[in-house]
Parts: sequence; structure tokens; C-alpha cells
Amino acid sequence: MMNHLIVLPILIPLFSGLGLLLKREGPATPRRLIALAATVALLVCGVLLMRQSASGIIQYYALGDWQPPFGIILVLDRLSALMVTLTALLALGSLCYASAGSDEEGSNFHGLFQLQLMGINGAFLTGDLFNLFVFFEVLLIASYSLLMHGGGKARIHSGFHYVVLNLAGSALFLIGLGVLYGTIGTLNMADMAARAPGLDSGRLVLAEAGAMLLLVVFGMKSAILPLYFWLPRAYAAAPAPVAALFAILTKVGIYAILRVFTLIFGPQAGSLANLAQPWVWWLALATLALGGIGVLSSRDLRTQVAYLIIISVGTLLAGIGMNSLDAHGALLYYMVHTTLITGGLFLLVDSIARQRGKAGARIVRGRSVQQVALLGTLFFVAALAVAGVPPFSGAVGKALLLQAATPDQQAWLWPILLSSSLAAIVALSRSGSTVFWRASGGGERSESRDSGDAPGIGALRTLGLLLLIGASPLLVAFAGPLSAYTEAAADQLADHEAYIQAILERHRTEGDS
Repeated sequence: MMNHLIVLPILIPLFSGLGLLLKREGPATPRRLIALAATVALLVCGVLLMRQSASGIIQYYALGDWQPPFGIILVLDRLSALMVTLTALLALGSLCYASAGSDEEGSNFHGLFQLQLMGINGAFLTGDLFNLFVFFEVLLIASYSLLMHGGGKARIHSGFHYVVLNLAGSALFLIGLGVLYGTIGTLNMADMAARAPGLDSGRLVLAEAGAMLLLVVFGMKSAILPLYFWLPRAYAAAPAPVAALFAILTKVGIYAILRVFTLIFGPQAGSLANLAQPWVWWLALATLALGGIGVLSSRDLRTQVAYLIIISVGTLLAGIGMNSLDAHGALLYYMVHTTLITGGLFLLVDSIARQRGKAGARIVRGRSVQQVALLGTLFFVAALAVAGVPPFSGAVGKALLLQAATPDQQAWLWPILLSSSLAAIVALSRSGSTVFWRASGGGERSESRDSGDAPGIGALRTLGLLLLIGASPLLVAFAGPLSAYTEAAADQLADHEAYIQAILERHRTEGDS
């Protein structure tokens, strides 16, 4: 009997999104309640899936009861359950913030938001590379509209570049899939993992070319150097709740690299073993260095947070490039931390900009914010957490990664990672002092009255901020259980024989009986 819970992270946002698109007229409150209820249900579903996956048993859901390797399947393991839960928590914080009024700046926000969640969850759960492409396209189509939600020259300009780049990436994705299907004969991940070691010499070169095309596509999605240039402008221009949700989009690319190049082209793949690891390692270090420079040179808080995401991308990809179980477990812990904190920072920067008048998010002297205690405390916690300063969760994640490095890797990782952390501390200290200490005070109060902005950020925006930024101390408090879970997820990911048996041989055994 199939476990129908596995398909709910796709069905819940699919049906709620379609319903919200069909019922897009009228007052905003019913739409907000439906979207929030669907996202809470998604979070509950994610927690239940994590509880199921904790047993270590890999389960799959065959849509239409078409069994692998021929049918469409969704696979539940520790890693996919963790990513679905992380997505739901990030989405709930973003949606709470948006429901305070940002959702009404354009049309169809809630429907598109839910459809993007469907695409993200599908990418994390699918067990087939072609369906990974399909879910990529679903989340990208929704993201095109969400990026330009509310209009404006900056959003349309950055959105155009974002669309063109991702269309090119989709074309490369299809070409890579075609090459791999022609050489390996399947796109089911378990079946590919079983067949890849036995490829004859005539097909190895083509299979390697197809795999490297996928690495380029996933690198583009995760914003690795030199394919990062779309991210700072797009994320800085996006509406705050959208930018916060976009914090998970780079992690979709990182997840795809981790899944494909560990399961299919990992150590067991014969002549194709570990073909991405050297590229990922060196490009990750370069991305880390670039992110540190970008954070220091940013003149705008939104752009600064976007470069903090690039630092996190470099850190996560360095963990993949280190190619060890300890490193993979550490990067999964760090992924949870950085996704929630950078998402919360986008929301926090928007709240600060709303109270600074004409200065907005620019790192210049401007009107003081109205809620100095609340926003200042949240900025202080988020800045220390994202920079990796103890005792916050960023320090735990980076310490785990540094400990996982071999002596040869430490010579490169330690100075570059710690230098990027120092750059983040310097840049965020400058931003915080400019925004909160060098404010011009009460001289612009007339501007506040004329702007029509309500005082304070309101309960819903505060709730969204607390859900995401408040996760940092909780990640420290529960660092033991969470790191144990991520280490178990890394062990399970590396056990490709267990994955193949769970997907292919279990079905054959059931068919024989």
C-alpha cells in the first residue's frame, strides 16, 4: 500500500494555488486565510514526513501505480523530507509578512506563491531527472511573475534578464537530459545509478558531457561563479516576501548537485565517479571570495543581503566539493540556517526601508526608524547569525564545515571562509551603525506624516520576522538533534545501494511474489 502522505506537498499547493487563481477577485482576507492555511498544512505535512523518514526506510510513491523505472515516482528519504519542511517554514514566514499588505501591490500573488511551492517541493521529491526539469519549469514560471509583482522599472529590467537566463538554462537542461537518456537509456535516478558503472567506453564521453551540462545548469540555478551575475540585481529588486522565498531557489540547485552527483555520479560510478567534485570545490572557493567582496562593496541593504546569499552558496558548495559524509552533514545543517536567516533579512530590510523615508534601503544617513528596539535587535541577531559569530547558528554550521575539512582542504577553506565571515561582519557593522546610530533623528517627522505609512510594522510582519530570524537561537538550542538528523541524511544519501534496492529491487521482489 502506497504512502499517500508523500504526494501531499505537491497536491496541497497545487489545488490551493489553482483555487486562488480562479477566485482572485473580492476582498483580500479570504485569499490570505486560504494561503496561510495551506502553508500551515504543508508545514505539518513536512514534519510528519520527517518523522517517517527518521526510520531510515526509503519510500516511493508511484503516480498512477506505474512502477519504476517506467513511471513517475516521488521519493521520500531524510534529505527530501528536510527540504520540504524547510521550504514550508520559509514560506510561512514570507506569507505572514506579505499578508500585511505586500500581496495587494499586484495581482494573483497568493496563487502564484502556492504554485511556486508546488514546483519547489516537486523538485525535492522527484526520483526522475525529467520530472526534475518539469518541476524546475513550474517553479520558474511562477517566479517570473512573482519577481515582477507590483511592477516598476527595476523589477521589469531585472526580471527580463532573469527570464532570458533561465530560458537558456532550460534549453541546456533538456540537451543534457537527451544526451544522458541516449547513453544510459533511462532518466530514473535509481536506474541511472545502477547502470552508470557498466557503461562501455564508447558511451562514457557522451555521458560525461551530459553530466557536465547538468552541472552547468544546476550551477546557474545555485548562482555559482561565474554564473552568479543574475542574482544580486534580481533579488534586490524583488518584493521582500518574494525575495525571502527566493532564498530557497539557490538551494534547489545545490540540492540537485548534491543528489545527482552523489547518487548517480558518485564514488560508485566507475569511470564517471566524482567527475564534478574538482570543479565544484574550486568554483565554490572563488564564489566565497566574490561574495565577500560584494558584501563589502554594496551600497544598498537589499544588495548586501543578496551577496550574503552568494557567500552561503559558496559555503554550501564547498561542503559538496569536500566530498565526505561529515561535510555533507555539516552543509545540510548550514543550509537550514542560511535559508531561514537570509530570508528573514530580506523581510527585515524591507521593514527598515519602510520607516526610513527617502533613504529607504540605501546605506546612507537617513531618518531614524520608528521601532528602533525591535528592528535593531532583530538586525543585531540576524547579522551575527549570518556572519557566523557565536553563539548563533551560523557559527555552529561553519564550525562543523571547518572540522570536516581534511588538512589539504583546510589550507584553502579556513582562510577563505573566515575572510568572507570577516567581510560580512565589517559590512553589516557599517550598515547597522549607519541605519540605527547615524540617523538624522526627528528632523524629518513631517516627511513621515506626509508619506502615509502607518507607524510600526504590524503584527503580521513581526510574526513573519520572528518565524525566520528567531529560528537562529532555536537552531542552536536543538543543534544536537538537528545535526544528528543531517548526519543521518548524509549517510543515507551516500548509500546508493540502499536507494537502488528501495526503488528497483523492492518492486521486482513484490512482482515476483
